[in-house]
Amino acid sequence: MKKTTSSFYDILGISSATICLVHCLIFPLLTILPLGLSHNPFVDLFFATIGLLAILKIVNKTSILISAILVISMSLIWISVLADIILEIHLDLLYIGGVGMIVGHLLNYKLHKK
Repeated sequence: MKKTTSSFYDILGISSATICLVHCLIFPLLTILPLGLSHNPFVDLFFATIGLLAILKIVNKTSILISAILVISMSLIWISVLADIILEIHLDLLYIGGVGMIVGHLLNYKLHKK
């Protein structure tokens, strides 16, 4: 039962981090087009909250290395999102954190498959 639950949260984390990373990479390109789109940092906050929920369920059940990767990556994402909401500046830490989240969840998923 634990294996299935961990796999679910890993898949949720991988999906959320991947969608968030694609959103963060493609959306700035879409704002160049005259479509009337504007950036909303609360979309990033939504993805960060989903990722945080997945991490909270995984961190206590995995190795220290994977936990560290996930916690550091999530910290970078939250720093970037809160800086965007509060200070209205965009930090590239979001991209590093997104890649770290994907890597951490993939490592944890592969660890549980064995």
